[in-house]
Amino acid sequence: MMGPGHAMMRVAQSEDEKARDRGKVVRRLVRYLRPYWLPVTGAFVLTLINAGAQAVGPFLIGRAVDIFITAGDRSGLGNTMLTLIAVYSAGMLSMRYQIYLMSLAGQKVLADMRVKIFDKVEELSLQYLESKEAGDLMSRLVNDIDAINSFFSQGLTQSIGALFALIGVIVAMLALNWQLALATLAIVPFMLLTTGGFARLARRAFRRTRETIGDVSADLQEELDGVKVAQAFNRGELNIRRFAERNAANRDANVSANAVTSAFAPAMDVLSTLDTAIVAGYGGFLAVNGVVTVGVVVAFLQYVQNFFRPIQTVAQVWTLAQSAFAAAERVFELVDTVADIQDAPDAEQLPVLYGRVTFEDVTFAYEPGRPVLQKVHLEAEPGQTVALVGPTGAGKSTLVSLIPRFYEVSEGGVSLDGRDVRQVTQESIRAQIGMVLQEPFLFSGSVMENVRYGRLDATDEEVVEAAKAANAHDFITRLPDGYDTEVGERGGMISQGQRQLVSIARAILADPRILILDEATASVDTRTEALIQKALAHLLAGRTSFVIAHRLSTVRNADVILALDEGEVVERGTHDDLLTRDGLYADLYRRQFYVPPKEEEEPRAVGGHTSIAHAHD
Repeated sequence: MMGPGHAMMRVAQSEDEKARDRGKVVRRLVRYLRPYWLPVTGAFVLTLINAGAQAVGPFLIGRAVDIFITAGDRSGLGNTMLTLIAVYSAGMLSMRYQIYLMSLAGQKVLADMRVKIFDKVEELSLQYLESKEAGDLMSRLVNDIDAINSFFSQGLTQSIGALFALIGVIVAMLALNWQLALATLAIVPFMLLTTGGFARLARRAFRRTRETIGDVSADLQEELDGVKVAQAFNRGELNIRRFAERNAANRDANVSANAVTSAFAPAMDVLSTLDTAIVAGYGGFLAVNGVVTVGVVVAFLQYVQNFFRPIQTVAQVWTLAQSAFAAAERVFELVDTVADIQDAPDAEQLPVLYGRVTFEDVTFAYEPGRPVLQKVHLEAEPGQTVALVGPTGAGKSTLVSLIPRFYEVSEGGVSLDGRDVRQVTQESIRAQIGMVLQEPFLFSGSVMENVRYGRLDATDEEVVEAAKAANAHDFITRLPDGYDTEVGERGGMISQGQRQLVSIARAILADPRILILDEATASVDTRTEALIQKALAHLLAGRTSFVIAHRLSTVRNADVILALDEGEVVERGTHDDLLTRDGLYADLYRRQFYVPPKEEEEPRAVGGHTSIAHAHD
């Protein structure tokens, strides 16, 4: 068994490995630029022009000192100054358009990355997504992409320009006087050591900031979703304290990261001052001895500034770069996640179904060694209605989720019309399956758009007909804008029952061969339930249906009723058959429909409080 010390060493090694992986992350970011080689090439050419301007400028100044100022040649000095203005103007304009072109390419790259991340999220299985915090996934799509955006729109263009300007300055210095150039470059090893040290520290610090902002986003989303529960239980203060802890962790991580990066620029300033002193001292010595002219020394002093100006630019964008690299790691981690449910290489399109569904000794576990379903066998014939009943946690919802292959069976197999679901494409399976859930989900948009979500090519008339079949038309026409009424986020502008009727209309419009109803009437009032039951009767006609219900009154007419307990099918049969057997189903039925004697309905004292027993459907 590994001890705590060994575990800490493993974590440390992992952090070092991630820190050394910076080059791989940068190369991968650059690969995203390949489709946009034209603006990148243009920016590259403009960068060379700007670098040339940075290299030529000091040379012209030195020439003016040695030739025209010394000789008192005003005409020559004036012409040199005009040339200098033209050179620096060309450098300025080239930099301006270089930034524009790189920003253009960068924004296109970011759009591609967002699409790639969204495609990945859509591809991943429910089992994976349920194991992750939604807020953290949102943070990768929003906060981490924003960090990369800041680098592409600001840092990358400045860094590229600084790099070529630095190369141009070095080449110009070597051409002007190699001895003084080597003296100037003597500071480079110290600069590289300093930069490398800060890079490692900043890398780790900014990785922590991206992780903590993900925690903050996840906590914030959870708290917003649960604000009603928090208010109901008067737990606002507890949630505030918990959020404050995560927020403080993010604050501390950012403070630590900024402490590292804020020390980088002063360190570069110290090296710049030291290098200036070297050039002034050694250059003065060479000038006194007649090895170089005063103009050359003046030019080199200008080159020292131009040499460290790119370094200072890098220092300024260092925070953006390190934050972007840490964000890119998280983005690429998600993009590289391999979907645990994939189509087989030889998967075929599922033809139009008759509707036969077969479970052959199916075992399923969310975690190895802890099966939720065990050796389940069932056959549903086309057009049959199969009801699933049982206590909470018996595995009913898990079982129906295996049909559209939201999860992968651990053992056994699920087949549709004799075809194993693993041998056909997921898209072709789900195209023929409809679902109506206990908590209907509506997207922001109009009622019309939400019903049409069932079949995107449906006409307005077909949408209205589906709504009529779902008994939703009457309430829709009473809305302020009828079918064009905006339902708000998650359909919050209409009632729970109305959302359910819209979701049933959506399923009717989709016209699936297999239908799954998971507690479709559990959260509505009796009147709305009657409307929903009529709508469901229309929806169930001619389709193979799986109905999960705690209200057993809704499953009496099912062709087959399966009673599940602890992941096993313990009973199967019709309503009358199962009542006769006096097993689990009969026990559930009696408990639900038992009406206590009248004397037990009288108020009675329980624990100092008055309690009244009621019978519920």
